[in-house]
Amino acid sequence: MTELLAAPPATRTGVRSGLWIGAGMVVIAAVAAIVEMSMGRLVFGPDGRFGWWEGNIWSAEQSQRFADPYSFSHISHGLLFYALLWLAARRAPVRYRLLAAVGLEAAWEILENSPIVINRYRAVTISLGYVGDSVVNSLSDILMMSIGFLVAANTRPRVALALLLVLEIGLTIWVRDCLALNIVMLLHPIDAIRHWQMGQ
Repeated sequence: MTELLAAPPATRTGVRSGLWIGAGMVVIAAVAAIVEMSMGRLVFGPDGRFGWWEGNIWSAEQSQRFADPYSFSHISHGLLFYALLWLAARRAPVRYRLLAAVGLEAAWEILENSPIVINRYRAVTISLGYVGDSVVNSLSDILMMSIGFLVAANTRPRVALALLLVLEIGLTIWVRDCLALNIVMLLHPIDAIRHWQMGQ
């Protein structure tokens, strides 16, 4: 506290700005959680039980625990959001771009848990039993995106790109799904991909 009070005005301004950005991120996440609960999403999933991890994408607990294999695809969201916001607003401070990325991710989480997208997932992807995320899982997704964004902000572009490729290839090998396949199957389903994903 003494160091903060003794810091030059510019430093104190930077700290205050950082605190405001952090508060903004918390508010955005809280609003997303409230909206999702108003849409019928449960805090801990149908069984009301908190869990840190669910590794089986075919389990009824998928998307209900704090983290699951798809958490890694949300890290990819962060890597891509950093790149997109760098292209769109590179002159803006990174902290403001991070806040914008959190807003984008929160908006996606709300949309993803809407009936239209849930039904789309069930109809055209391998998520046949998908019932939407628990609120805890949704908030974790926002956190994972933020981690990906901060990694991209603090590494060389080629390192971030390499990480993105590792995540995509790793998930494809591990669970036969990844962010790219997820987008393809949501927008323009391909039967051959779906059959391969289901092991048929």
